Amino acid sequence: MEYSHSDTDLIKQPIGYWSWAAYKAVIARTRAALAGIGTTQPQWWVLAQVASADHVKTREEVSRLLRNYLDVGPETMESEIDTITAQGWITEDAEGCLGITAEGRAFFDKAAALQDGLWAERHTDISDEEYLTTLKVLQRFIHNTGGRAWHH
Repeated sequence: MEYSHSDTDLIKQPIGYWSWAAYKAVIARTRAALAGIGTTQPQWWVLAQVASADHVKTREEVSRLLRNYLDVGPETMESEIDTITAQGWITEDAEGCLGITAEGRAFFDKAAALQDGLWAERHTDISDEEYLTTLKVLQRFIHNTGGRAWHH
């Protein structure tokens, strides 16, 4: 790969710009691929939480966990849960417990395979060691600037 600058110049480049550019590229690619199979990224998050849960989760648990992802907010998460419930991918009982339907499981499996492919695409020519270092460095930037971030 050809980099944008020499190592000497690259070390002077602003992390804010490059982390933003990486964010935009990854999110745009992910959202376009998910849209291609008929879903949104927040809908995928909900399906993944319900399909992969080791215990039954309530709407409130899922919404509370996901609403801060990429700043989507509680209204968006509630709307996306409503949408995939209306599509028949998940169910919600009187206590607010969410369950995945057979149709939802089939769609989840399809979307999970897509996500696996996207993961492999993003990680091409990037070792696990490089990836780990990158995440640790980004977390130090967040810490050093007084920010807060946590992913389940």
